[in-house]
Amino acid sequence: MNTELYADGIGEITVTNSIVRIDLMSLSATEKDGQNNPKPVFRQRIIMPIDAFANAVDLMQKALGGLVEAGAVRRLSGVQDMPQLVPADAV
Repeated sequence: MNTELYADGIGEITVTNSIVRIDLMSLSATEKDGQNNPKPVFRQRIIMPIDAFANAVDLMQKALGGLVEAGAVRRLSGVQDMPQLVPADAV
């Protein structure tokens, strides 16, 4: 049986030579920040060669394009240069 892992997001991506490390994080059930919000905590790391990372990014961009087309997420212009994405039902 394969195990599944849930992550709330990516905490950090580190590139060293030709290896990419992606740290997955999730919100803690017990640790809180100063405003009593759950703290993001490290859960697991994905390690892959840089070419596999590039292929994964390409695949994720294609999946994101499909989600935008289907209306599941919307692109919003924000303060940052990178477009912000939100679930379509959140706006």
